[in-house]
Amino acid sequence: MSRVLTTAVAVVPITHSILPRCLRLSNLPPSLTATSHTRTFRRRFFSLYNFRAVSSPVKAGFDVFGDGGSIVQDTGATALVIAGAYALVSTFDFLSERNLIEQNLSRKLVHIISGLLFMASWPIFSASRWARYFASVVPLTNCLRLVTHGLSLVTDEGLIKSVTREGKPEELLRGPLYYVLVLILSAVLFWRESPVGVVSLAMMCGGDGIADIVGRRFGSTKIPYNKQKSWAGSLSMFVFGFLVSIGMLYYFSALGYFHLDWVSTVERVAVVSFVATMVESLPITGTVDDNISVPLVSMVVASLAFA
Repeated sequence: MSRVLTTAVAVVPITHSILPRCLRLSNLPPSLTATSHTRTFRRRFFSLYNFRAVSSPVKAGFDVFGDGGSIVQDTGATALVIAGAYALVSTFDFLSERNLIEQNLSRKLVHIISGLLFMASWPIFSASRWARYFASVVPLTNCLRLVTHGLSLVTDEGLIKSVTREGKPEELLRGPLYYVLVLILSAVLFWRESPVGVVSLAMMCGGDGIADIVGRRFGSTKIPYNKQKSWAGSLSMFVFGFLVSIGMLYYFSALGYFHLDWVSTVERVAVVSFVATMVESLPITGTVDDNISVPLVSMVVASLAFA
């Protein structure tokens, strides 16, 4: 028995000294060092759905930023999302070039899917305060691509057909460019810690994107104050903008980035969806592109609603 105690006295300090500093008992919060709080300790440090509860997460990879972020993780996530975005656009380029899908439908499907997948990828980035800037590299890459093709510095007919209305390179410098700029703005300003950015992108991608598809096919009855918009399109924007927003909010809430009172959340999202739908229906498209008006109005209303 005495040998066991002697061994323990020698081994425990050595083992404790080689542990990462953030896991040593002397550096843990006082509320987590007592054995009576073992369940709390496990919940805070090992929960699959609570990524923000840990004040000092275990540092992995190359901790060059000093706040637990991993440059390896963020670089890998950025490369993965860029590859996915390129594959998505290339797929619709291929389909539209071979007339397997209508050009307008291809453009809107890229509009809907790419933004939502970009937002859904945010959880794979690290907890570093710089992670949002790594994520922003993805739409920034697309931004540079649109500018070079829009200025005809490089020619890519497939890209032009898949994301423009009339197949003209200069169109890339309008709606598509505004679209990726909003993605950058939402990631940098709001990131995954605020419902505002989530709702704004959901309204731009899901609501506005689906409204155009439905409006073109079933929009025979036009809105009196704007003959270019239909009741079917506006109704679909309100419904799908609302549903996509709720779905994405639930996604981030389930992962623990924020906690919401769902009764009031449903009401607030309905208000944002209604206001965004009204703005989208106005005859101002020739002056202000929907990819600017819809997300910016959504940001303002959602900021007030979730304040």
